Amino acid sequence: MNEERYILFDQYLQDELNVDEKNDFERQISEDPEFSSAFKTFKSVQLQLENKFKYEEEREAFKENLTQISDKHFNVSKPKVIGLKSWYLAAAASVAVLFGLFFFNYNQNPTFADYNHPEQASFTERSTANQTLKAAETAFNKGKYNDAIPLFETILKQNKTPEIQYYYGVSLLEESQYQKAETEFNKVISGTSVYKEKAKWSLALSKLKQKDYKACKAVLQTISEDYENYDEVQLLLDELD
Repeated sequence: MNEERYILFDQYLQDELNVDEKNDFERQISEDPEFSSAFKTFKSVQLQLENKFKYEEEREAFKENLTQISDKHFNVSKPKVIGLKSWYLAAAASVAVLFGLFFFNYNQNPTFADYNHPEQASFTERSTANQTLKAAETAFNKGKYNDAIPLFETILKQNKTPEIQYYYGVSLLEESQYQKAETEFNKVISGTSVYKEKAKWSLALSKLKQKDYKACKAVLQTISEDYENYDEVQLLLDELD
């Protein structure tokens, strides 16, 4: 049954099989293409779990839950062969459910919401900040992007800086004004400011929000490894592969 397979796969990956069991497992991998394919799929799902959710902690918690289920539903003080088999089948069924849920969730494409974490603007910390800029900052930081957009547009008529262009672009992206947002990001990318790599990341997020995964990946691959949030870039690239 598939549930028993999942337990066997997990035991092999965690090096919990004895020598004979391990040899039998590897022989089946080499001789049974269907078994080998199922194992590769399971291993791929587990790798995603390890990368994103510290799978080992989840696995230990899962084991503890299984022990509690066993204690509750089977009388462990009176060990019997049939009781052990029942517990094993219960564990197998639980693994099947767990694997099914993770397989469903983590074979989905990544979403904009997973990676969209706009940083706070801090224009008012500067003595030269004017009232319009302060109002734009307040609106942006409160997530009122539709209010921030015309304020940024007013500022940009007088002072076109990469910083304002970047936050203006982010506001446009949040309101799904993709073409205008990407125009602003590309303006920043064409320069040499400290916002260059941030603009690339936001451009990639724009593509992700539009579900243009190929274009998203292409932009991500241009981001420098020196970018402060490069770990998120690498994670998103992994999910898009």
